[in-house]
Amino acid sequence: MRDILMLLAILSLFACKNKDENKKDFVLDVQGTWQLVSATTLENGTSQTTDYSGKLKMIKLFNHTHFAFLKHSHDPKDSSSFDAGGGTFSLNGNDYIETLEYYKDKDWEGKTFKFKLAIQNDTLVQKGIEKVEKAGVDRVIIEKYIKIQK
Repeated sequence: MRDILMLLAILSLFACKNKDENKKDFVLDVQGTWQLVSATTLENGTSQTTDYSGKLKMIKLFNHTHFAFLKHSHDPKDSSSFDAGGGTFSLNGNDYIETLEYYKDKDWEGKTFKFKLAIQNDTLVQKGIEKVEKAGVDRVIIEKYIKIQK
């Protein structure tokens, strides 16, 4: 009897583990609100990192089918940093694809962007290519978010 209980305990531990990330059958839970901490852009051999832990803030929200982002500065003298957009997304394993449906720059609307996501504890990292030929954009972005708890 004790051996059976031990076997069941071991099997239950394996059942609770995430599947191998190389497979497409595991699920990342992105739903909720995420606060951007930093964003790194790699373009033309140059790297630039923006810190979002000060007056400049950005959040990204996810539900089952859509995402939205809002960015602004808490500096009362800076009204030019407001930005917002959103659209639909799909997530298959760690392959994240978003289609930007709403944005102030019409060259970006309707564009699809492919990223890789990684979540560890309350941290989400999004990495991929932003390419919008009409806007002259072709860069790698790496964004680090922290989940906002209820």
